[in-house]
Amino acid sequence: MEWEAPAIVLEARPYGEGGAIVSVLTEQYGRYAGLVRGGASRAQSGLWQSGNLVEVRWVSRLADQLGHMTGEMVHPTAALAMDEPLSLALLQSACALAADALPEREAQPRVFSAMLPLLAHLQQGGAELMADYVRWELVLLEALGYGLGLSRCAATGTTEALDWVSPRTGRAVSAEAALPYAGRLLPLPSFLHGAQAERDPAAWLQGLRLTGHFLTRDAFGARHRAVPPARERLEHRVADLAAGTDTNVAG
Repeated sequence: MEWEAPAIVLEARPYGEGGAIVSVLTEQYGRYAGLVRGGASRAQSGLWQSGNLVEVRWVSRLADQLGHMTGEMVHPTAALAMDEPLSLALLQSACALAADALPEREAQPRVFSAMLPLLAHLQQGGAELMADYVRWELVLLEALGYGLGLSRCAATGTTEALDWVSPRTGRAVSAEAALPYAGRLLPLPSFLHGAQAERDPAAWLQGLRLTGHFLTRDAFGARHRAVPPARERLEHRVADLAAGTDTNVAG
């Protein structure tokens, strides 16, 4: 059995003498792992950096075996993110979440398609992409079966003044309906109401804490696993930006 497809490198772990077990995300085949001969060598290690877009070929005698993987570079995302801490944190978080949360060998067209623009535009800087990154986490939650209902108020059905989200149901709550539950709801940042850009670190942090609540409780908590450290590092960096203690961000 074999297949060939564009793939996003999620992680690479050294294996044996110079080899690596590489996990990638593809649109049609989902999250897939394979043994790369020489994958940890100086010649190949740059190719298999998390976040790179590569053209992958996977080959195995039997479908349920680990198989062998080879690849060619399409877009060197990892290298482009190295000089900007927020971009790098964003990229590492996305790859770690996909690697740890997605089931193996199940097609992931929406998660893959939503991740591609993050890779393509990462050179613009993390500040340009944080809003899209939070939206990508919403896509990931939906793909895992934990989609949030943010389009209308759970209590009244209105689509206006949706400022809050129930931490229990994941559904939006309008400002008026939220009054009796003050202090018990999660803020819903305005950029999640549509496709507008957002450059306010405080709003990014609200978005990350919103998606983080459901990632922690449902996507990972249901399997008694912790959210990946890379995701926690991203939220901590954004929290520092919101507090004004971290000015190391492009834009």
